[in-house]
Amino acid sequence: MEKGKQGVMVAEMARQNPLAQLQVRFKDLENGFREWLAKQSLAVEAAVVTATSATQGAAIGAFMGTLTNDVSSTIPTPPPQAALNPQAMASLKQAQALAGGPLVQARNFAVMTGVNAGISCVMKRIRGKEDVQSSMVAAFGSGAMFSLVSGMGGPNQAANVITSGLFFALVQGGLFKLGEKFSKPPAEDVFYARTRCMLTSLGLQHYEKNFKRGLLTDSTLPLLTDSALRDVKIPPGPRLLILDQIQRDPELREWRG
Repeated sequence: MEKGKQGVMVAEMARQNPLAQLQVRFKDLENGFREWLAKQSLAVEAAVVTATSATQGAAIGAFMGTLTNDVSSTIPTPPPQAALNPQAMASLKQAQALAGGPLVQARNFAVMTGVNAGISCVMKRIRGKEDVQSSMVAAFGSGAMFSLVSGMGGPNQAANVITSGLFFALVQGGLFKLGEKFSKPPAEDVFYARTRCMLTSLGLQHYEKNFKRGLLTDSTLPLLTDSALRDVKIPPGPRLLILDQIQRDPELREWRG
């Protein structure tokens, strides 16, 4: 009864909290927008995703540009003879692209995020999944477009577009694989499946590491003794519960007998 009253009180407090109400409404709007977007044609979905992502990227770029305090304004104007040197002009454009003010950075980030999101959306619709190949294709397009609008790289624009696209694709592919590696849940150890189930049913799952430390696998369950459990530093109370559970298990008892 007390738990029920506490739950009602918590729910009431959440309803009275303006911030909690705002979060719930925002989540509802987000879910509704995603459902609506999923029902649209590929062209509409790609256009909307590109526009929204570009807007977010522009906001981030503008903020980053304000932090640099428009360093590009401090870059000296090259003398007229430098205009004849393609390498000098390329270096100047690269410096301006990297040290531009809020408007320049807003443009660059908008292009990168918008193109990447748009291509990813199209690839997901066509292929029905998100994988490293789709991610690298989107990153290649993002890098190529960034190279075109920012003017980074050498005088050979075509080669620079390809080089930038490949660089973005390789970086994105590496990050995607790294994310997959760390996001995957650890593989379940099949040698301790029955042990894990037994310990969980007893509320002693935190002692699984003790079993593994002593190599007490599922095949050793019928052979367990008090001394064996003591050797892996399991306290007396849990030892009694484990041995009693093994004794009650008909299959293990038969195997033991």
